[in-house]
Amino acid sequence: MTDTFTSIPIVDFRRLQNPETKADALTQLREAIFLAGFLYLTNHGLESLTQRAHAKLPELFSLPTEVKEKCDMINSPSFVGYTRLGAETTASQTDLREQFDFGTSGLKPWAENHDPFWQRLEGESQYPDHPGAKELVEEYISESAKLSQEFMRYVSECLSLPPTTFESFKGNMDRLKFVKYPQAAPGSQGVGPHKDSTGLFTFLSQDDTGGLQVLNKNGDWVDAPPIAGSLVVNIQQGFEAITGGICTATTHRVIAPTKKTRYSIPFFLGVRMDLTLDQLRESAAHIVKCIPASDDRKKRAVDVPSEFLSPLYSCFGEAYLRNRILSHPDVGQRWYPELYEKYSKQVLS
Repeated sequence: MTDTFTSIPIVDFRRLQNPETKADALTQLREAIFLAGFLYLTNHGLESLTQRAHAKLPELFSLPTEVKEKCDMINSPSFVGYTRLGAETTASQTDLREQFDFGTSGLKPWAENHDPFWQRLEGESQYPDHPGAKELVEEYISESAKLSQEFMRYVSECLSLPPTTFESFKGNMDRLKFVKYPQAAPGSQGVGPHKDSTGLFTFLSQDDTGGLQVLNKNGDWVDAPPIAGSLVVNIQQGFEAITGGICTATTHRVIAPTKKTRYSIPFFLGVRMDLTLDQLRESAAHIVKCIPASDDRKKRAVDVPSEFLSPLYSCFGEAYLRNRILSHPDVGQRWYPELYEKYSKQVLS
């Protein structure tokens, strides 16, 4: 096995579910997790749902501007809602994308004077005023949550851990985006280089346009071309922190399309907002210890250079709130002006 990758591995979900092929599929999953932190998941069971969702996206983004802006993210301290083109930044550059953000519905309302300030990240979604939009979003989040939690159990097994190892790290709120990347000049930034920070794993349904690229360990950008019916799955920074860096989140980006509009639907499996630095360190030490001593990947256990393992923040929720405030400065300045002032001047050590 090489130390890096030149293409994204493919894992067949049905083979993980089948007792006769499970052992071999777990080996493939393990290699994909360690080698790339990215993989294509095929035969996952959500093919019909993703097709219906993609068919709906052009309608939603074609709604009149005033309709979309009724659910503008600026209205939400939870950073859910509509984001107009060019209103988000990544790596200090403007992203050329337009999007709707949603979260798990039916969560317990937070109390402003009693709950921690970062608890406001878990709030009710805003939906565009369009027939079937809310129902589609709720179905997509519900079905994706089931798939992602089953997938995470297989990840535990492929790491020689009990299937339930990571269940206690699951958060209350998963997130979903509907994203539109309009045509732009060659080489434009759809979304800049980043590691996903919402939680544990991302499950991305992309159309047939292309543009997603993943950074390998040699510093080369590797294309992740669309595979019909598949989901692109990648490790997020929350899972990286929980595993002490053994399972690393991989930097990726989207090059803006030049010939036609690109649509994508990422689902983010959420992590517990109340996880503290000490708890993350404890979990990382436990998981590293449980990995077989013969496995040379134990050498990858490091102090992860991430805001999620910084003593500057009381817990994962505060670190994640910082990330949202800096990515959406208009929302941050409206709902968290003092924190925006603090975080925008802060330098991570």
